[in-house]
Amino acid sequence: MDHIAKLSGQQPCTPSPIEGGRVAAEKALTAINPAAYAATRNFLDGAVTRLSPYIRQGILSLDEVRNHALSIEPDQKKVEKFVQELAWRDYWQRVYVAHPERIWNDVETYKTGFDASEYETDLPDDISTGQTGVACIDHFIGTMLETGYLHNHARMYVASYVVHWRRIRWQAGARWFLQNLLDGDPASNNLSWQWVASTFSNKPYIFNLENVAKYTGHEVNTRFADNRVLGYSYEQLNELLFPNLAHMAGDQHG
Repeated sequence: MDHIAKLSGQQPCTPSPIEGGRVAAEKALTAINPAAYAATRNFLDGAVTRLSPYIRQGILSLDEVRNHALSIEPDQKKVEKFVQELAWRDYWQRVYVAHPERIWNDVETYKTGFDASEYETDLPDDISTGQTGVACIDHFIGTMLETGYLHNHARMYVASYVVHWRRIRWQAGARWFLQNLLDGDPASNNLSWQWVASTFSNKPYIFNLENVAKYTGHEVNTRFADNRVLGYSYEQLNELLFPNLAHMAGDQHG
């Protein structure tokens, strides 16, 4: 069976381990567990479906996935979270159609105490190649570059690091993701980056090392010595990352 080719603007195309085609898509769809997904989806080893590449490439439709989920779980309440996540993808697409200008432009101003002009416009090489020196971030980037896929929680971590730790405009990160993710589409990708950046949300999304350790398990290096810039409380991170803000709630969490 052919494999889906990974598109990258930074390196030659290499085959992804994700198998492409209708047969593979149907096999993945049959394996979903909506109830387990709802309970574990934030964990990197949780019961995520990995159906997004097939949805993005038009091999599966949102209706088909939703209807199958509803048909295999008699307790419809247990399918609710799964269906909500499908609805988010549909919502991003509808925003794209109604407001195409929002895809590459800030919907609102940054709520970080910094003006957009204070963010760098280009993604540095250490980020694009996964050599930042922050172990967990480099692990996530390496996974994306090698497979063309990344767990959604890890995407949020990487996006937050790019925008808030490195103060780089979300557009640079969004473009980079689109170049490397099999399921990347401008609507859900870019508007999610804006949500992290705070240009399409009411506050910036940040995380700390404790949060990464909670959701990633032992397969990711979360030692403080190798991830020092993340090893603070939320209150401390708010002060370090957003010094221009007089007040910032310290209860943000991932």
